[in-house]
Amino acid sequence: MNEMLKTVKQVSDLCGVSVRTLHYYDQIGLLSPAVVTEAGYRLYGEAELLRLSQILLYRELEFPLADIREMLSSPTFDETRALDQQIELLKLKKAHLETLLKKAKEMREKGGNVVDFSAFDKSKLEDYAARAKAEWGQTEAYKEYAEKAKKRTAEDEQAAGAGLMEFFVKFGEIKETDPASDEAQELVKALQEYVSAHFYTCTKPILGSLGQMYAAGGEFTENIDRAGGAGTARFAAEAIEIYCVK
Repeated sequence: MNEMLKTVKQVSDLCGVSVRTLHYYDQIGLLSPAVVTEAGYRLYGEAELLRLSQILLYRELEFPLADIREMLSSPTFDETRALDQQIELLKLKKAHLETLLKKAKEMREKGGNVVDFSAFDKSKLEDYAARAKAEWGQTEAYKEYAEKAKKRTAEDEQAAGAGLMEFFVKFGEIKETDPASDEAQELVKALQEYVSAHFYTCTKPILGSLGQMYAAGGEFTENIDRAGGAGTARFAAEAIEIYCVK
């Protein structure tokens, strides 16, 4: 058994991670060795190397160590699903880098004149990364959502999502009005109740976070604006913020 284990130095040489970093990962509970000998040597097996590969992929995608630890420690963590997410994230990162490369070449050809800053937009990558993290979250809200989702069919799930988007159609209809109006505030309250009934208990802090996410750009904002028209996500976020600070 011990012949299959690798010392911390061997793991460092194999993966390009410093010994100091491996020690730190152990200290924070991110990656512990399979065995610590009486002499204090850390030994790592195949399971630890697999976990390290997951850590390094997430680090490459700029996930904070605390988030990686939370995801890998989740009882619902699925290695195959995680790899699918990592592949998608790497594709998004590749596309982002290719766009930046194109922009850099254009800047060189035009003498560094920057007019269009869209190439620097990382919202889609950040949006997908946030949803990937949330999937492995251990918050009570996520646990509640997972329990409700298990009891729903695919048709039920689709209907719940469609019902949610109907709220943004309604937000779109009033987006030129005051977000503090009674109509807008009643719609926010109804949205909060809908999320609580179909997904998870939507407290004001959670609702406030949702509002920020709606207007943060990326896929969420695009879908909301597609449902209610340009500016709907921003209007909904403003109405939610007002509601949450009452």
